[in-house]
Amino acid sequence: MMKLRVQLQCKNLHEYLRELTPDLLDRLYNHPATCMAVYRELPSLAKNYVMRMLFLDQPLPQAAVALWVKKDSQKDHDECVSILTGLRLWHSQQLQGGLQGYMLNPVFKDNLRIALLGGGKAWADEGSSLGPDRHARDIGSLDKYAMERWEVILHFMVGSPSAAVSQDLAQLLVQAGLMRSEAGEAPYITSAGFQFLLLDTASQLWYFTLQYLKTAQSRGMDLVEILSFLFQLSFSTLGRDYSVEGMSESLLTFLQHLREFGLVFQRKRKSRRYYPTRLAITLAAGVTSSSAPSNSLTSSPGSGETGFIVVETNYRVYAYTSSELQIALVALFSEMLYRFPNLVVAHVTRESVQQAIANGITAQQILHFLKTRAHPVMLKQTPVLPPTITDQIRLWELERDRLQFTEGVLYNQFLSQADFEMLRDRAQGMGCLVWQDAPHRVMVVTPQGHSEVKRFWKRQRSNT
Repeated sequence: MMKLRVQLQCKNLHEYLRELTPDLLDRLYNHPATCMAVYRELPSLAKNYVMRMLFLDQPLPQAAVALWVKKDSQKDHDECVSILTGLRLWHSQQLQGGLQGYMLNPVFKDNLRIALLGGGKAWADEGSSLGPDRHARDIGSLDKYAMERWEVILHFMVGSPSAAVSQDLAQLLVQAGLMRSEAGEAPYITSAGFQFLLLDTASQLWYFTLQYLKTAQSRGMDLVEILSFLFQLSFSTLGRDYSVEGMSESLLTFLQHLREFGLVFQRKRKSRRYYPTRLAITLAAGVTSSSAPSNSLTSSPGSGETGFIVVETNYRVYAYTSSELQIALVALFSEMLYRFPNLVVAHVTRESVQQAIANGITAQQILHFLKTRAHPVMLKQTPVLPPTITDQIRLWELERDRLQFTEGVLYNQFLSQADFEMLRDRAQGMGCLVWQDAPHRVMVVTPQGHSEVKRFWKRQRSNT
């Protein structure tokens, strides 16, 4: 997903599902919407294999399946077999005569048939049973609502004072490693958080959803239930309302979280109907597909435009944008000088860059941000960014990295050299000596070893 080699990893749907336990996977396949979503994201060859076996009740020999492709496509065949077995869509079964065969997972097969051919229970209760909605929302207003809600989260991450999120959401951002929180201080963005902001909206949503799912069971939620609901949402009709009747307490709580993320619209917390937004409908497909939907909600990085930054050799940055989010991103590594209706002027300084680096943002990430949002005029020159700027930002990073800070406890004011050497040797023997200056009788030990060294010193003092 990303063009930078960074720590932030955005797994696709199948990679996530393959990490689930077999019993969770088998429970997931009890719902047609899940089976359809998993099938939808399979490679084309794997889809072909599934369809060939969808109406077979007997296993096929593995040797016969291998003949479905030419020899020069054996690599593609092996990859499909790995995916299908990893997702437990195929089961190995021994045939008469000792041969090994493949059989489609019977639960998956039955529910995929229902999804493709119709039948079974309705996936969701449509709001028509509640009568007409006097406060109905059209598609345009749902799109606007979705991005407004999602942008609140992004603005909160960059420290915008006007952005406020719930305590649950702030905690989730910290748990996901996108923000860091210290006692008595407001959370602030991390290096992973900055990388997160460089992703397109669909990838941001999917990554954020994965982090939420990791904590679902610790919140007392049924992972299978909320996953099935997410897949169900991806097949909803945009602009149509659905009823909350029959939802468990766990799902109702999950619905409120989706409401805060901008995935569903619900006029009030106690409202009996909700509207899935485009973000929810494209959630599962928008990340794993190579051709993600091309709309304003999923394709643009964050919420701002591309191609609006001009960087000069005097370290001035001109950002031709009115997006509060993009302005806040520029302010993470520069000092703001002037602001006009559609333009901000900033200055990249040693202090501003090193402050950004102290918060976990790397020089490479800053340069990537400037380059990927460079104005068309900048793109005409080679290289895109002035070498003096790129070199200096990297040098400022190296300058800060020359020093390594280690926490420790200082011991000094020894009455004799013998006392100093005795305690130093003891700390060294325990492996907790950080630094020493024998001529000046000064040494530093680790915080973990301090209590033991202190007890040793007290025992020696009492024995003399």
